[in-house]
Amino acid sequence: MLKSITIGQYIPGESIIHRLDPRTKILGTLGYVVILFVLRGPAGYAVMAGITAAVALLGRIPVRMLLRGLRPVLIIILFTIVLNMVMTPGETVYQLGPLDVTDEGIVQAATMSIRVILLIMTTSMLTLTTAPIDLTDGIEYLLGPFRRLGVPAHELAMMMTIALRFIPTLVDELERIMKAQMARGADFDTGSFLDRAKSMIPLLGPLFISAFRRADDLALAMEARCYRGGEGRTRYKVLKVSTPDFWAGAFLVCTFGAALWV
Repeated sequence: MLKSITIGQYIPGESIIHRLDPRTKILGTLGYVVILFVLRGPAGYAVMAGITAAVALLGRIPVRMLLRGLRPVLIIILFTIVLNMVMTPGETVYQLGPLDVTDEGIVQAATMSIRVILLIMTTSMLTLTTAPIDLTDGIEYLLGPFRRLGVPAHELAMMMTIALRFIPTLVDELERIMKAQMARGADFDTGSFLDRAKSMIPLLGPLFISAFRRADDLALAMEARCYRGGEGRTRYKVLKVSTPDFWAGAFLVCTFGAALWV
């Protein structure tokens, strides 16, 4: 399951999606998320699923990797399905002990599960096709107008990108800690779900220590390179919106409108 976390990972490539401006991809992802939670009908979700499939195909992202990224949240998806089926009022279609499964609950459960699946796949593709430094520049450019209100755009963009970048790093560190403790007799695979959850508690201490150590190393490396924040910094690579970005934006606007219309 630890190897299934795809958010924060980056796959180098030269596909059309990789070459798009990071601002186009960030705004497209935000628009996708908003439209996804506005939709109500199955036809709209089919259009959104088609957008996800098209982006994965153009970005040359393995479908197996996207499906593998759903494994860590599979329990959350199942819990959401069960909770919506028994907690949504409506006409009872099946009785599960003291709980009633309603037809409206089944529809709501299917809707929420589709939303979660598409949301995770799409947000994963943003980091899979965008280098961390490009993601930082894109977020900083988009937050630039808020500087007049005192918003530290550069610092916020840097923190968000570092947080995303360190997710797979901390996952690898957690896996190494687990293997080290398993070599000393620790058991993480047997027992009930509660027992396995309790067995994970001793991993928190070494993981936090490793995280703080990596953060300290990163701070020293940034200081050694004379990093002092975003004030007065120049850019080696200046972001420019090109023709493919306009075509991508037009495609997203049309498909988002089609999803709302159907």
